[in-house]
Amino acid sequence: MLVLSRMKGEVICIGNDIEIVVVSTSTGRCKLGIVAPENTKILRKELISGRQANTHPTHRFGKESDHPIDPQD
Repeated sequence: MLVLSRMKGEVICIGNDIEIVVVSTSTGRCKLGIVAPENTKILRKELISGRQANTHPTHRFGKESDHPIDPQD
């Protein structure tokens, strides 16, 4: 695993056609923007695992914003 420190506005390139942009940062969080070709599938890993097992909280509550916050996160 490659671990990088980036500041707002900085970009990480993957190959010739994918860019990860640091959109914003705050305490304990960062927002990333992803620029990639339209045929590139981009999913958060927890959603992939949840779809396979049908046990992810969003499966029960409809959409992610509807499920309760886990205090351990």
